[in-house]
Amino acid sequence: MARFRSDTFAELLSYSVGCMMGRYSLDSEGLVYAHSCNDGFKELIAKEAYKTFPADDDGIVPLASEDWLFSDDATARLREFVKTVWGEENLQENLEFVAESLCKYALKAKKDDSPMGTIRRYFSSQFFKEHCKVYKKRPIYWLFSSGKEKAFECLVYLHRYNEGTLSRMRTEYVTPLMGKYEAQHSMLAEQKLEATTTEARRIEKELKSLEKKQAELRTFDEQLKHYAEMRITLDLDDGVKANYGKFGNLLADVKAIHGKAMK
Repeated sequence: MARFRSDTFAELLSYSVGCMMGRYSLDSEGLVYAHSCNDGFKELIAKEAYKTFPADDDGIVPLASEDWLFSDDATARLREFVKTVWGEENLQENLEFVAESLCKYALKAKKDDSPMGTIRRYFSSQFFKEHCKVYKKRPIYWLFSSGKEKAFECLVYLHRYNEGTLSRMRTEYVTPLMGKYEAQHSMLAEQKLEATTTEARRIEKELKSLEKKQAELRTFDEQLKHYAEMRITLDLDDGVKANYGKFGNLLADVKAIHGKAMK
């Protein structure tokens, strides 16, 4: 029963991502958008196909490890999804129930973690793994990842990817994120100057972790710029396996999905 409950809510989060991407809509039954290159998507918006719960405007949904990184990441949008479907009156209780359900099997409970924190951990650590299992290593939501430090990660809906997606990812998400990390680093460095010895040690640990993320993000940004300038197009008739290998190491689990590691 615990496994069933956990799996059910994992499926709910997957459906919510589908609604964020525009694959599904709370206003229609079944598949709503599964064309290619984002063609025809603006027309669906104009026809109010996503009136109840708006689809993401670019098909790029960040998976942020902390809430200050992005205001429209998967966790924040899940909160809006739950509020839209079940109302604001019992929003907190419903989020608690979602988080508790995920911890029945899909995720280990973490002491003092908030419901939003638990949901955020699920998106960051488990969502793509489960998605790949369901789709037998042929995912429709692709995970772009800067690496093991997870300085930046986002999901992109395969059917909405187009030759401008990587440029938008860089200008709208990665570049601003570099600025946020820099501001956070400056703030922590200032706090360290006035901190007690114990507190200073904690801040120093945070600074080192942040510096690793900054270094990783700079490398990712250079690679992203390279591939963005190539304006890569996809031929969906070639299948996920072939197309997934077109982006070097920008994507997670390339070897498992494409069949070989990228150099």
